[in-house]
Amino acid sequence: LIFGTDPGRTFLLVKKLREVTNIPLIIKLTPNVTDISEIAQAAQEAGAEALSLINTILGMSIDVETRRPKLGNITGGLSGPAIRPIAVRMVRETFQKVSLPIIGMGGITCSEDALEFILAGASAVAVGTANFIDPSTALRIVEGIKQYMQRKGIENFEDLIGWLNID
Repeated sequence: LIFGTDPGRTFLLVKKLREVTNIPLIIKLTPNVTDISEIAQAAQEAGAEALSLINTILGMSIDVETRRPKLGNITGGLSGPAIRPIAVRMVRETFQKVSLPIIGMGGITCSEDALEFILAGASAVAVGTANFIDPSTALRIVEGIKQYMQRKGIENFEDLIGWLNID
């Protein structure tokens, strides 16, 4: 939708929502933008309580035999492990620009994937596509994060958020 790709429109939408409700506003951001942090900043300034990123990435697939699009709408949303590196980058970029909690998502299938998002700045993660393959994925991820923290001597989960070493 157009409001998700324009900081000004995002600001107006979130501001209007804030005026009519007191429920927490978690704004899901599209990756189909040049600079996701601009959209995130607009949502924060307008009153969002948290951000959720990313949504699917616009993609297309063609049947080479028929030379026709494989999808009924011609284009569609790409999700799953293929988008994880893009999602992790966007979480990091957003984390550096806003103070809101971030729910990271996009291709998480195991605890290592989830930890990438957390180290990049996500306060929480969401698992989507992997649940279709194995409904116990989220439980395995939680257990894997606990084991990682024990192995590294980390007592507080919050200490992991944004703890990316770049030196």
